[in-house]
Parts: sequence; C-alpha cells; structure tokens
Amino acid sequence: MDGTERMFERMVSEHQHRVFALSLALTGNRHDAEEVAQDTFLRAYRALCTYTPDRIRELKQKAWLHRIALNVVRNRVRGVRPRLVELNGSEPDHSPGPEAGALLKADIDALATRVAALPARYRDAVVLRHVQELSYEEAADALGQPVGTVKSNVHRGLKLLRGDEDDHADD
Repeated sequence: MDGTERMFERMVSEHQHRVFALSLALTGNRHDAEEVAQDTFLRAYRALCTYTPDRIRELKQKAWLHRIALNVVRNRVRGVRPRLVELNGSEPDHSPGPEAGALLKADIDALATRVAALPARYRDAVVLRHVQELSYEEAADALGQPVGTVKSNVHRGLKLLRGDEDDHADD
C-alpha cells in the first residue's frame, strides 16, 4: 500500500461521519446521503492519485471534502430542492414523556423542512457553519467563496429561518 492509499484511508476514517452528516443535511434522506458520501470519497481518491506529494501535504482535507460533497449534491439534485433535512431527529430521545418527545421531533422536523426550503446559497452556508460547525474560513474554502459572502449568507439564512425577513425576492 503506497502513501496515497494510507493517507486516503486515514482521511476516510477521520471524515466519513462528517461527510455523511453534511450529505444528509443537504439531501434530506439517508439513501441519497450514503450515495453522495461514497461518490465524494471516490472523487477524492481519484483526485489524490493525480496530486503531487506537496499538493497533498498542503491540502485542507475537511474543507476540500466538504467542497467535493457540495459539488456532488449540486450535480445530483440540480434544480431540485431537498425534501427534508434531519438535524438530530434520528437520535434517541431521552425526554420525560412521549408527548414531549413528539413535540421535540415535530419542532426538529419543522426546522429541518425550513432549512431544506432555504435558497441553496443560504442553506449551504447555514448547514456548513451551524450543523457541520465549520469555521467561517473553512466554510468559505468549501464553498469557494470569500469569507464575507459566507458570513452574509449565514446571517441572511438565519434571518429567514427566524422569519425576520422575506429574502426570496432575489432568487
């Protein structure tokens, strides 16, 4: 096994859960998220095989993989909005009773639906920053945008989620 394959195995083991979570947040279902994650790592491996050792050493793996995953999702669902985004709804619920659990799940589902309905530029920025917990700089690298644009899109996306403004007019 050469250095590229060892590095790739490490990359998969370190980032597979994050890439899957991003894919799930952007596609809205587990089946599509699994396919997106697999395609992301396949594309990453193919790219790594063409990179020089210096380029591989300088690679910001997390942002690079997020950018690949975003591109895979965009290519797969071009023009189609995700149906639902699971944020934390699939985790076991330890609330005091079934009513509280049902209300919490309904709140999470409602928020997930609102996130999925955001314009793509806001949804991608909000998910990377607040669901994936990337820094603004990492999100900017993943999106291929200036940090200021990402900050603005996160801010506008959050305002839309709170219902503070109607920003759909410029779509």
